[in-house]
Amino acid sequence: MSVKPAALFRISAALAVAGLGAWLIASAALAQATSSRMQGLQLSNDQPIQIESDKLEIKDPESKAIFTGNVKVVQGTTTLQAGNMTVFYKAGGGSVTSGNADIDRIEVSNKVFLSSGAQQATGESGIVNLTNQTIVLKGKKVVLSEGKNVFVGCQLNVQMDTGEAQLDACGGRVQIQLDPQSRKTN
Repeated sequence: MSVKPAALFRISAALAVAGLGAWLIASAALAQATSSRMQGLQLSNDQPIQIESDKLEIKDPESKAIFTGNVKVVQGTTTLQAGNMTVFYKAGGGSVTSGNADIDRIEVSNKVFLSSGAQQATGESGIVNLTNQTIVLKGKKVVLSEGKNVFVGCQLNVQMDTGEAQLDACGGRVQIQLDPQSRKTN
């Protein structure tokens, strides 16, 4: 079974949006949770998107596509890697094989890694809900970094439409390490 490029683009564009969850600009205060507005990740509709995995299983009757084993999605400088990725599309909203799937949510698991340029995020699992415009990245240790600036918690929640984000510590404390040399000078 072949998957049309339009379907891959829709899936990959949604995955690239997931990269938004990786770019948290937080305050320097240590606390049980920290909140901030996020800078948006710019998507480019004219850049090619590549999706690789050991296996792809399309289940149109169940409205889902399952990528397993060494999943890697690349668009420009943005990369998403995970052990597994399941794309759920809305019933009656088209299909992946016809290239017109209406994506509901994307679930990634088994060592999630997001990067764009110098920015990176890691966690154990994540959900991108395109219907609710939310991203959740979870793990015993969710790490967000840009250069020497590092933010550690256990759950990152992002509201994509407003850019608001919250990093929770899940019973512990959020840890932040900021490098004063990383500030941009005008």
